[in-house]
Amino acid sequence: MNNISYRPIGIVHSEYKKPEGTPIQPVASIGSEAVIEILPEFAEGLTDLEQFSHIWVLFHMHQARYKQLKVVPFLDSVSHGIFATRSPGRPNPIGISVVILNRIEGNRLYVKNIDIIDGSPVIDIKPFIAQFDVYENTNSGWFEGKAHKLENIKDDGRFTQNIQAND
Repeated sequence: MNNISYRPIGIVHSEYKKPEGTPIQPVASIGSEAVIEILPEFAEGLTDLEQFSHIWVLFHMHQARYKQLKVVPFLDSVSHGIFATRSPGRPNPIGISVVILNRIEGNRLYVKNIDIIDGSPVIDIKPFIAQFDVYENTNSGWFEGKAHKLENIKDDGRFTQNIQAND
């Protein structure tokens, strides 16, 4: 299979300068504010995005390091397959977050509740549409009963260390 490459469409400017201490999900980052700067050649693609209250941000987790296919995620004490977690140390370090879109000024998106590290390249943006993106009667696997831990757990750097990294 051939390699796939993407070019960034923008960059995140956030208060989180390093992984350590960053909230591990947007819902644990209530009130944080950031700016997503879209490259000028993609600014026209923002037309009508201001009509949405929330957006999906797909980004490259540029400080994450892939280590192994089983990891101990932030919200548990036992290992799980990487694809059964949202841990950043993935074979392809692609992040996805739903954030509140406050406003757009030119090529700058002002957002809230972001869990993305400053300087992260943005790969894509899509509108959040509740009728498409929210399902009823779901199962949250091993995460069931752990949501209460979310606001007290921050990134501890375990997925950015270069030990056994496969860069």
